[in-house]
Amino acid sequence: MKIALMDSGIGLLPAAAAVRRLRPDAELVLSWDPDGMPWGPRTPEDITERAIAVAEAAAAHRPDVLIVACNTASVHSLPQMRARFEPQLPIIGTVPAIKPAAAGGGPVAIWATPATTGSAYQRDLIDRFADGVTVTEVPCPGLADAVHHADEAAVSVAVAAAAARTPDDVTTVVMGCTNYELVADRIRAAVQRPGRPPLILHGSAGAVAAQALRRIGAEPQPDAPAETALTVLLSGREAELPDTALSYAEGRLLTAVGPLADRR
Repeated sequence: MKIALMDSGIGLLPAAAAVRRLRPDAELVLSWDPDGMPWGPRTPEDITERAIAVAEAAAAHRPDVLIVACNTASVHSLPQMRARFEPQLPIIGTVPAIKPAAAGGGPVAIWATPATTGSAYQRDLIDRFADGVTVTEVPCPGLADAVHHADEAAVSVAVAAAAARTPDDVTTVVMGCTNYELVADRIRAAVQRPGRPPLILHGSAGAVAAQALRRIGAEPQPDAPAETALTVLLSGREAELPDTALSYAEGRLLTAVGPLADRR
């Protein structure tokens, strides 16, 4: 089994780690675009062009399924990507987890890139799944880029700025960019208010990993023998997993050797 994941940057790591936990025997292809990132400030047309190029690089390795582990690319480019690759290569998109977040009643804050915040796609998800729930869209300029470069100081500044734009009564935060899942603990600490119930965070990594398996008729087998095959493509060029990725637990999981129980 070979599963490919694509993103503008290392935001694909949470979904890749989720796949590794569900199917340790799967070969992984990670394709991202350091030459073109960040995608957030680009036009929708430019995002689509970059996303298809990154997907083409992954598709050349003949995976069974491709996870678009990027909210920005999913919001702007999924129809074009599905038209290009399906049905030969199933495409799994990543959308903000607004539906499960709204089911808790809110109030909900959606942290996302400027390109995703206020987009017609995200607004449609809010209208469809959060009717009657108070939802605040919180743009987080610079956060995805800071996470990608593992820039601790820049992450702190961006998280603090977004937390300041988040209403005090929020009970739930949707991490509407896959990069944000890599700093979930820092987001929780910044938004949690004294005396309030524990903040609920919603990401998408587990859901898209499970959906990818369903699309190819595979079942989770977390006890399967670990497969260490990992292909990394940086703007189409084969490379090693960058040190910035290894600064996160999710990145280290992908290169670890031994039973998964020892890697969590």
